[in-house]
Amino acid sequence: MNDIWNQRYAQEAYVYGIEPNEFYKEQLSKLQPGKILFPAEGEGRNAVYAASKGWDVVAFDNSEEAKKKAEKLAEKNNVKLNYLISSIEAFESAENSFDAIVLIYVHTLNREENHRKLIRFLKPGGILILEGFTKNQLSNNSGGPRDLAMLFSEEELKNDFNTLKDINISEAEIELNEGQLHIGKASVVRIAGKK
Repeated sequence: MNDIWNQRYAQEAYVYGIEPNEFYKEQLSKLQPGKILFPAEGEGRNAVYAASKGWDVVAFDNSEEAKKKAEKLAEKNNVKLNYLISSIEAFESAENSFDAIVLIYVHTLNREENHRKLIRFLKPGGILILEGFTKNQLSNNSGGPRDLAMLFSEEELKNDFNTLKDINISEAEIELNEGQLHIGKASVVRIAGKK
């Protein structure tokens, strides 16, 4: 799997763009900066944005090429990231150590297990921000996994994050314009939740 992502990220262009995801940007603007985690962060567009707003950023991805590009983008924006090479399964941190966790198009086969693991790292009162593709995305050509099991349903996500006290979850049809690989009509689900 690493090879696929390393090949994808090895090109000079930022395949998902350099601008932050719109839903995440809107949600982040409601929060006071603290410590924030970006699992499977790819080329760093969302992590760099948080760092530019004063957040203490920890990000990780399986891909060495992703890390190189994220660090290059951070340098260009005069911000610092703590960017690690890791999978969600291998990543470890102290429980209750992050004020926010951001999952933007993070689709894995171990969805439920990974989501529950990550929530342990969120402080009480901490915020989860998620945007991902729904199962309806299979009928669109704007990106995302072609494996139904890796796509989300509202019910699955409510179950995965049932320990959150306050969760706002909604599905939407949007027009994506994020780099070369997220363009066009998309079926997404969005979460803003508090632990």
